Amino acid sequence: MSNIEHNETLRVISERHAVKKYVKDAALPEEHLQAILRAAGQAPSAWNLQHWKFLVVESEADKQKLLPIAYNQSQVADSNVTIAVLGDLEANRNTFIYDQAVDNGFLPAEVRDALVGQINGAYQNPQVARDSAILNASLAAQNIMLAAKSLGYDTCAMGGFNPAQLIESFQIPQRYIPVMLITVGTALEPARPSGRLPLEDVVVRGSF
Repeated sequence: MSNIEHNETLRVISERHAVKKYVKDAALPEEHLQAILRAAGQAPSAWNLQHWKFLVVESEADKQKLLPIAYNQSQVADSNVTIAVLGDLEANRNTFIYDQAVDNGFLPAEVRDALVGQINGAYQNPQVARDSAILNASLAAQNIMLAAKSLGYDTCAMGGFNPAQLIESFQIPQRYIPVMLITVGTALEPARPSGRLPLEDVVVRGSF
């Protein structure tokens, strides 16, 4: 067999499917949850601004509060946790991340200053801030799902919820925009098979 057939990353990607039914009260050790969240934070991001925040809904009271916000989809109550992935509309405030690189001699101070000016200039456009928040937080969301699957858990990415109610009920600051919910837990039954378009339908080489 080729190396491709034995590749663990490709296997996890191929086995990840949306699971809607979970074993209620199944164990999710804190070290596993922390590993999943760390993997999320290791996602790439534009300018390394790390445009994300993760709201972990895990208590029974919070699950019940989330349930109507998610239109009573039972997976948010039955899964171990639901992670609300939030995009940072003010990620330009994270440019302090460059200071360590300057202090360690990896980045000249004048380059840092030029980058900060460029970033703050771009963030004068609210559409840039919004698009960047959604795009980059989505990269972190994919890491959540793949890390969870690699540890033996299943997930479901959910866009079916009321963002305004989520913001109000969980007191989310204006700085953050809800991007998606991701349930994490132990599958009660396998995910339904889902078809995928063939590569020739989704890949264009060179130009249309």
